[in-house]
Amino acid sequence: MSRITTLLAQMTLEEKVGQLVQLSGEFFVDEPQLTVGPKAKLGISQQQVQCAGSVLNVSGAKKTRHIQEQHLQNSRLKIPLLFMADIVYGYRTVFPIPLAMGCSWSPALIERCCQVAAQEAVSAGSHVTFAPMADLVRDARWGRCMESTGEDPLLNSRIVSACVRGFQHNLEHGEGLAACVKHFAGYGAPVAGRDYNTVELSRQSLFEDYLPPYLAAVQAGCKLVMSAFNTIDGIPATANRWLLQTVLRDRWHFDGVTIADYAAVKELIPHGVAEDERHASQLAFNAGLDIDMKSPCYVNHLAALVNQGEIPEEALNQAVMRVLQLKETLGLFDDPFRGASEEKEQAWFYHPDHLALARETAARSLVLLKNDNALLPLKPGTKVALIGPYADNPDIIGLWAVYGETSHSVTLKQALDEVLAPDELLTTQGCDLLLNYDFLGEFGATTQVDAQSCMSEEQRQTEQARALQYAREADVVLLAMGEHMMQSGEAASRTDIHLPQHQVEFIQSIARVAKKTVLILFNGRPLVLSDVVEHVDAVIEAWFPGSEGGHAIADVLYGKRNPSGRLSMSFPRANGQVPIYYNALSTGRPADKSDHSPRFISKYLDCPTTPLFPFGFGLSWHRVELSELTLAAQFCAGETLTVGITVRNLTPHAGIETVQLYLQDCVASIARPVMMLKEFQQVMLKADETRRVIFTVNEEMLTFFNAEGEKVLEPGRFNIFVGTSSVEVLKGEFIYRAA
Repeated sequence: MSRITTLLAQMTLEEKVGQLVQLSGEFFVDEPQLTVGPKAKLGISQQQVQCAGSVLNVSGAKKTRHIQEQHLQNSRLKIPLLFMADIVYGYRTVFPIPLAMGCSWSPALIERCCQVAAQEAVSAGSHVTFAPMADLVRDARWGRCMESTGEDPLLNSRIVSACVRGFQHNLEHGEGLAACVKHFAGYGAPVAGRDYNTVELSRQSLFEDYLPPYLAAVQAGCKLVMSAFNTIDGIPATANRWLLQTVLRDRWHFDGVTIADYAAVKELIPHGVAEDERHASQLAFNAGLDIDMKSPCYVNHLAALVNQGEIPEEALNQAVMRVLQLKETLGLFDDPFRGASEEKEQAWFYHPDHLALARETAARSLVLLKNDNALLPLKPGTKVALIGPYADNPDIIGLWAVYGETSHSVTLKQALDEVLAPDELLTTQGCDLLLNYDFLGEFGATTQVDAQSCMSEEQRQTEQARALQYAREADVVLLAMGEHMMQSGEAASRTDIHLPQHQVEFIQSIARVAKKTVLILFNGRPLVLSDVVEHVDAVIEAWFPGSEGGHAIADVLYGKRNPSGRLSMSFPRANGQVPIYYNALSTGRPADKSDHSPRFISKYLDCPTTPLFPFGFGLSWHRVELSELTLAAQFCAGETLTVGITVRNLTPHAGIETVQLYLQDCVASIARPVMMLKEFQQVMLKADETRRVIFTVNEEMLTFFNAEGEKVLEPGRFNIFVGTSSVEVLKGEFIYRAA
């Protein structure tokens, strides 16, 4: 009999329930007066706290060791706590936000980043990370698109798999974090882009577009799955047995732990599917949810439901065994602290190798959107004016770098000071980041934030005058603009995704007097840039680039690195276009090839239907020419199709090119997208080099899901597109024949 089987047999019902309860750190502090409020709010006793199985968002070796020591002293069976935390894209060393890392199109690079994040977090006492987020996103209004890697199921799946491997590297040898993939399922498709809102998806789209990244995480071996806040088919995911049992366990054979998102079990009541907390507990548990995060439901009602026969005790035992097995896998019964120590923190936090990786990743994640007349890279001796609210702003790590420290951010000014002589750089803020900070009150900010953050009218006039003066004096103006860090992330949905109007007007005023202008954007979502892009000579999408963001941008500006980022999410031309994505269905009246009068086709009266910058797009110092797309006219069941394309570097600049392969099923039993990414390769091109890139198309790439979630493979004609974005492609076709 195994250790945990023996342990389970010794546990009381209350102790079993406790393993399925997750509480936040304030429940475990020593001062009784600090715990009275939280316990009263959830209506739980100190004994129930002592039975809890896991802790939410507490980290730091000193703190976690202390809580674990106190807990084990009070635990009858000496069952250690699990410490779970949001370690999404870095711990102390912060990497670019996931949406940015998606633009690197480099799963191998991202895997290394997650391994580093885990190394730092484990030294600080964390055991589980609430990452990766596998939610596919098509609507830039949604604040949490910053945590996604974009709009494509294949790219997201590859990256999610890499994240799981990185976080869980050497997991059973005490070195990794258990990965909790989130938010299962469809959380990235809320109606109107509003966080926590209803999701309306066809079953076919769910299987085709949204579920593959979660499946990729499960296949990569993730140890936990977090249920989403939203509904699927009208049933909240937290109580959706079809999702949690039929799909996740029966079809995908997931045998790990399921956990609710924050307070989501109790939220079944306002969803309108549960009468009260007891009913919510019954629905969630019977649907297949193991751990209740920070709600009063399981802790107060699960035992009674078991005693009254409404939840089988065997089902409870199975859920508890899954939690105990995770603790066993992590080695907590042998070392409850898992090696965490302040000495290890000192050794790993901001390690030079970690910072070097953060710098490389930020450089490879930024996307050059415009570069008229090859303005960039800047030449030595160029006099630069660095102007804008992000010129010397350390808030470049993004909202969800929970344990990151802005005091360790390298700002753009700091980085440029290292490469330019004092007389070559002029710097000023120029304008406010925002004119109104009232929304920060919802995040616990004080009423003084507005006064502290905004310039006075006199300061605005002074800054404007200085910025215009510097712009006239400089050879090139770098405009560091963007969103406030807290305008993207959870609960940060927006209806207007333009830059603030005062920033737009400021950019236009500088552009009128400057010789050359480069717009550098710091943001957590695709923005509508139609009102600014025509006024500047170059545009760099830097995102929230993390701890080494300033260094990475400077490396690109001065040619130390050739930008290679390619968009993982489309940029709309107008707010009204969203959601917008490359792999849409054609409709019966497509704008580009309809027999109908131009009036009666699928279009807008006031805007093109195409994005301003499409999926897969990005510029580099080098420029390539594609030619000689070759493939056989057909292939049959059991075979593969070889596709070749010639890629020629037309410049003396060496660089990374991401060659992308898309397919379109021309006639199928259900309507298929105009194209879907099926494979990609990154190739390093030397100066003036010509390379032959070879892809293999297999039958799996031709399959699609029907409404029952079954994969279908149908013979017929397929279009193939190979190129450097979803727009810049060469086209071919082939026939697939069944046996």
